[in-house]
Amino acid sequence: VQLQASGGGLVQAGGSLRLSCAVSGLTFGNSAIAWFRQAPGKEREGVACIVSDNDDTVYSDSVKGRFTISEDNAKNTAYLQMNSLKLEDTAVYYCAVSSAWSGGDYRARYEYNYWGQGTLVTVSS
Repeated sequence: VQLQASGGGLVQAGGSLRLSCAVSGLTFGNSAIAWFRQAPGKEREGVACIVSDNDDTVYSDSVKGRFTISEDNAKNTAYLQMNSLKLEDTAVYYCAVSSAWSGGDYRARYEYNYWGQGTLVTVSS
């Protein structure tokens, strides 16, 4: 199983970016796909999660209303649409997959058994 995250870059505050996570070697099925981020000197935090079998989504308070997670089963790809970006959104963003989701804590790294390599998002003033 491989996860390839892409779409990061430099954007001004208030702008938008869309991150992609292409998954190979696994079909979404009863998986959950999440996006985490890690800012310099900070812990990695979960920001969004989507459960594949029912499309339920959950967001951290810090991104709720600004970020949208989605997935395209035909392309085996998940997305994170990020709008109204703030300076504090600057981080390396990682996608992660739990191949057998059972309704755990989406913010917990141990829930996910596959991880992508990360893509850097830098928000400038």
